[in-house]
Amino acid sequence: MVDAQQDVKSAKPVYRNIGLAQLIKYRLPWAGKVSILHRISGAVLFLMLPFLLYLFDQSLASELSYQQFQAIMSHFLVKIICLGLIWAFLHHFCAGIRYLLLDLEIGVEKADANRSAIVVFFLGLALTAVVGLKLFGLY
Repeated sequence: MVDAQQDVKSAKPVYRNIGLAQLIKYRLPWAGKVSILHRISGAVLFLMLPFLLYLFDQSLASELSYQQFQAIMSHFLVKIICLGLIWAFLHHFCAGIRYLLLDLEIGVEKADANRSAIVVFFLGLALTAVVGLKLFGLY
């Protein structure tokens, strides 16, 4: 009877109130990291939408506003913000394609999901580097 009660107690899920010190001990898999970054990048894109629409409006309204757009885009801080937005878009796009494939049950095995998460993470960074080089005028 005692063994049956211990089995029931050990089969229950354990709630852990994880503080910052304990959180460092847990290692999130690549799929979890990409998932969190997908959510963060989506939120950043949504929150920065007014800034993006302002830049878009400045670039299209007239010749004078295009010159203002060029003046705004010449600031280093604006270029860094745009680089962050470029990363957010490219990561969100690549991770979204990954999730569409997972919804089609392609690559759902643990090893495949881990591999695709790593590919998405580094592909987003590589594409951001390519676009960032163009943004900063290096080619």
